[in-house]
Amino acid sequence: MITFLDIETIPANQDKFSQLNKIYRRKRQETSFNSFHRSTSLNGNWGQIICIGLALDTNRAQICTGSEQEILVNFWQLIKDSRLLVGHNIIGFDLPFIFKRSVVNNIEPTLKIDLKNKSSIFDTMREWDGWSNSYTGLDQLASILGFKSSKNGIDGSKVWQYHQAGRDEEIYNYCLADVELTRKIYYRLTFNQDLEKVQDYYLEPNQTMQFK
Repeated sequence: MITFLDIETIPANQDKFSQLNKIYRRKRQETSFNSFHRSTSLNGNWGQIICIGLALDTNRAQICTGSEQEILVNFWQLIKDSRLLVGHNIIGFDLPFIFKRSVVNNIEPTLKIDLKNKSSIFDTMREWDGWSNSYTGLDQLASILGFKSSKNGIDGSKVWQYHQAGRDEEIYNYCLADVELTRKIYYRLTFNQDLEKVQDYYLEPNQTMQFK
């Protein structure tokens, strides 16, 4: 089974402010504490996973939501039979973040994640850039390959803002669209005819799916 995945993250919870403030002062950050706090959304030591989108083989993408513990338990259960994990920059971000948050939450992974094992992980960014130091974002690569953008008014930098405004469903939709786009890119990169089976998951602006 192939699993296509994408995560969305938010900064550390307020109960970590005391610890973060010590780090902030020790490093003598030039930015404000608020900016430093927001940056933890990219750091698995402190940030939190707000959702994980995934698609199994050619099935429709689905979303794991709830508390971070619930998200991780459901995610690991769903992918336990996967032979290949696919995502954009998952080696540099998604998989290390998921692993760290699993350890923090004492959630045992159902798979061994070896970031150096190319037979079990396919990073569309690394494959496109030839495993160089280049960075081609998902949206840019979609444009190059002639695929529609998944952004729809939101990108990773706006997730925290949307979450604070109570717009989590729009975050989920964005995450799902990224998963479907990543799957299309994977099929194009591997010249896989299953690309024709993948349905678009794009919504019009201000339109959302209803999640139970």
